[in-house]
Amino acid sequence: MFHNFFKNSRVAFAFVSVMFVLALGQCQAQPSGESATSAKVAVIEEPTVASKTAVDLSTAIAKVAKETIPAVVHIEVTERQEVSNPFLPFENDPFFHYFFDVPHMPRKFRRELRGLGTGMIIDDQGHILTNYHVVGGADKIEVLLTDGRKYPAKVVGTDLKTDLAVISILTDESLPHVTFGDSDKLEVGDWVVAIGHPRGLDQTVTQGIISAKHRQGIMDPSNYQDYLQTDAAINPGNSGGPLLNLQGQVVGVNAAIASESGGFEGIGFAIPSNMAVHIANTLIAHGKVERGWLGVSIQDLTPELAKSFDLESTKGVLIAQVLKSGPAEKAGLKRGDVVISYDGQDITDTRSLRNKVADTVMGKEVKVTVLREGERVDLTVEVGSQQQAIELLSASLKERLGVVVRPVTAKEAEKYGLDAQEGVAIKSIESNGLMAKAGFEVEDIILAVDNQPVEGVEGFVDAMNSLKHNQRVVLLALDHHSGRTAYVEVVVR
Repeated sequence: MFHNFFKNSRVAFAFVSVMFVLALGQCQAQPSGESATSAKVAVIEEPTVASKTAVDLSTAIAKVAKETIPAVVHIEVTERQEVSNPFLPFENDPFFHYFFDVPHMPRKFRRELRGLGTGMIIDDQGHILTNYHVVGGADKIEVLLTDGRKYPAKVVGTDLKTDLAVISILTDESLPHVTFGDSDKLEVGDWVVAIGHPRGLDQTVTQGIISAKHRQGIMDPSNYQDYLQTDAAINPGNSGGPLLNLQGQVVGVNAAIASESGGFEGIGFAIPSNMAVHIANTLIAHGKVERGWLGVSIQDLTPELAKSFDLESTKGVLIAQVLKSGPAEKAGLKRGDVVISYDGQDITDTRSLRNKVADTVMGKEVKVTVLREGERVDLTVEVGSQQQAIELLSASLKERLGVVVRPVTAKEAEKYGLDAQEGVAIKSIESNGLMAKAGFEVEDIILAVDNQPVEGVEGFVDAMNSLKHNQRVVLLALDHHSGRTAYVEVVVR
């Protein structure tokens, strides 16, 4: 029957047009003179009446592209690194000197790395939202607008944990900018449009649908991830560009692809707009992101665990450990409690609790509901800060390893060719501690724990405090005297 029906091309076209009747939103890229002067990024709650005009899918995509492209920018970055001379191990080899005649080899080489990505102008003050991995560690950033204007840019703030960053340009001329939609209202199957500069091809527009929501573990599992999955084509260079609904509102920031080839294979990921707006506003206001902290180790409930705790479902989060003197312990939370509600919102898994706690302002008192031996218990927790977490966990680390660590300085990173926030340096060490006995010294840098890269003090403290008593661990360390790296095994107390 359908075969005969579609034999008539006019009927088929009419049928397809009717099936794809969609709502088109208000203009997404606005000149600065028509927008509010506040730098705070706003979320558009509902489309205007004009946005409900019925149009077909192709017209909707074309309109979104036309109105958004002026607010999407091309970002070029330059990073200068100092790296070890790869021929240094042969400096005393007479055969090497005979053939290459290099009596005095430099210990370090300087090199320039160039990269590109995408960003979106988010207000009339020249703030641009992009990915951390696009601009993190860059020494020089240039922004190219679609009309050919080119500006130097500076970093306003970055957040490695969400892979987001805000940069800014200075200009007296008007700038178009995007508006944001509510990513929580997205449904699987909704049409979306991606705009960016894949492989340097400016102003590339692709379309697809939302394939899934709440994807985790795509990148570093310690990061705050809650990705949207889409089949809209995303390739290297798209990073930091907008993922838009058909009302022309940004619902995601394109960030990653799942690919063995390095190119698009039908699976792309975007950071939800609600998370992006929160981080962007925080970076614009404070230059960094301060996250809330409870002082607990948590895990998801498996069917087996739920049964052992006499629970009817696996919804909720099991508290596996409560840190001494942390906010949770002070509030009365205990190991074995199952968190089912936080600040009036249901908790289904570790991701939801972790992200909600991270978004809570330090010092806020929050109601937490737990299941304890089959009974509901309401507790009030005063949320702490990540800095408090580092201080408490660092104290615990000193007892176990006899060492205090600090962030790697910019000078050290440049000297050893390290990326931003890569590794931790030893600040002080006890002469009879485990690390000293293993041969470590003050100013040595720890780069990895059991082949997992260390990203700052928080990352190192988290990794080491998760280890069990008498567990063997292999550390990748950089000797501050020679600049060479080596693997060192220690047994954690």
